[in-house]
Amino acid sequence: MDKIKLDIIGLSYSQTQSGAYALVLAESGGKRRLPIIIGGFEAQAIAIELEKMTPTRPLTHDLFKSLAQTFSIQLKEVVIYNLQEGIFFAKLVCEKDGVFSDIDARTSDAIALAVRFDCPIYTFESILSSAGILSDEFLEEEDEVEIADTDENEFTKMNKEELEEQLQNAIDSEDYELASKIRDEIKKRGA
Repeated sequence: MDKIKLDIIGLSYSQTQSGAYALVLAESGGKRRLPIIIGGFEAQAIAIELEKMTPTRPLTHDLFKSLAQTFSIQLKEVVIYNLQEGIFFAKLVCEKDGVFSDIDARTSDAIALAVRFDCPIYTFESILSSAGILSDEFLEEEDEVEIADTDENEFTKMNKEELEEQLQNAIDSEDYELASKIRDEIKKRGA
């Protein structure tokens, strides 16, 4: 199975889940986005490293990096390898003295470490095809329509065509959280 490289393109406060953040990964050289909801601590850990800020005391992820470097362990890559019931599963691919080891990790922690080790992040086609959404920059301008204000209960009242239209509108406005909820409703119906 070929791996697909992902790049971090955004991190924003979640409008729907208090204290949560949306981390958006992009298919390298492609048009799909993979939104992942993460906790505040992990979002802070990722943002601090992306912004090249130095905290007064090392964060847990900085401690892990120091420990790994002290014992000559290299983080070679992060792989998001599974998605079950809306939860992403990731592993750290580490190398020491030519021996490779896979270490299970929460996806948010794995990405926080990937930015510290400056290593690539990968996933598989099966993950992108089930949880990925298209970026609006690749869509036709004439297809843009305003998003109707809806809550999750209203989705159950919509037919498939209405849901697909709302999904496209959410993607066009880069509201990835809403898009993932609509996508989930479509999947529930077996569409």
